[in-house]
Amino acid sequence: MMAIRLCRSEEDRRNCLRDLKKNYKEMARTKQTARKSTGGKVPRKQLEIKTARIRAPTMAGFRKPHRYRPGTVALRDIRHYQKTTELLILKLPFQRLVREIAQGIKKDMRFQSHAVVALQEASEAYLVGLFQDTNLCATHAKRVTIMPKDIQLARRIRGERA
Repeated sequence: MMAIRLCRSEEDRRNCLRDLKKNYKEMARTKQTARKSTGGKVPRKQLEIKTARIRAPTMAGFRKPHRYRPGTVALRDIRHYQKTTELLILKLPFQRLVREIAQGIKKDMRFQSHAVVALQEASEAYLVGLFQDTNLCATHAKRVTIMPKDIQLARRIRGERA
């Protein structure tokens, strides 16, 4: 093992350098042998500090749940529903509604499954168009929120209701 000396004078420095060179030449180089891995990487201390800070309990010993800003989830839902083509009203509740309305017109009326799906497609297309017109009415009134009076105005302009 090599001892480290403090070199103050010029002569000491030369002697230190000579000793270092001599010791450097004497050191044998060895190959590293492959060792079996015992696991993944050891986490750094900085990461431990960060996770400890994140996990630090707040007031009552629990963390507040993450909340998106108002409107973010609504915009995400709008994008999602504009991309999809599936029906938005659940099939069985719609089928029960159709059968209930048909029961009031005529007893023991039967429906093919395709007929109920066609009714649902037409109903959803009608509602989407109505809500588009309703949104235009609300925008015309310089509002963002639609109201029942917007739906009534849209239906009246369409000529559906006198």
